Amino acid sequence: MRFTPALEQGKLLRRYKRFLADVQLENGDEITVHCPNTGSMRNCLFPGEPVWFSTSANPKRKYAHTWELMGTPEGGLIGIHSGNANALVEEAIKKDMISELSGYDSLRREVKYGDENSRIDLLLEAAQKPTCYIEVKSCTLLEGEQGYFPDAVSLRGQKHLRELMQMASLGHRAVLLFVVQHTQIDSVAPAEHIDPEYAKLLKMAVFAGVEILAYRCEISPTEIHLAQACTVRV
Repeated sequence: MRFTPALEQGKLLRRYKRFLADVQLENGDEITVHCPNTGSMRNCLFPGEPVWFSTSANPKRKYAHTWELMGTPEGGLIGIHSGNANALVEEAIKKDMISELSGYDSLRREVKYGDENSRIDLLLEAAQKPTCYIEVKSCTLLEGEQGYFPDAVSLRGQKHLRELMQMASLGHRAVLLFVVQHTQIDSVAPAEHIDPEYAKLLKMAVFAGVEILAYRCEISPTEIHLAQACTVRV
């Protein structure tokens, strides 16, 4: 996924009201940008460090700019836009870059499924294969040398694990795919210290036949794409 038009750069001043952040431009001006991340962004906020943002030409938008990337003090990059995760996985599947998800004839997004009124992120279908239900989660929380998900208690994430377990029980493929949008994360684990119920359900999901995958992103100010599989520690 290339950033088109090219991203602009500034430095982070503060994030507030969950969906807003103030950025200082290189000329000293300050702007407010939209923060497209519903999580706590724990350990992802570094005031004074570089940020990159996109600009929309839509005149109806209250905030024309969208925060895309955060630089870390160690020189790493974090993909702030959690909504990009689904698009990154779709792009990788279509390019046959995820071996575990190859060989399907069709891909659909946001299809209703399950008993809890959910929509699956991606649905893969083929005549000679079980239907494959894929939930995609963006992982950006780094503590020490370990990546974690979620970064806050996630009732929605818990619901999705229950839905995936139901699909597995019906004979379908059920996949949870962590998209690691942090260049310093090499492995993913459930954040039991943040959401113990999610960690418990994840272990149950593995036992129930849900497949757990994680892929790291290569990130630069010009593009972001899925690169290689990484370890999941359940």
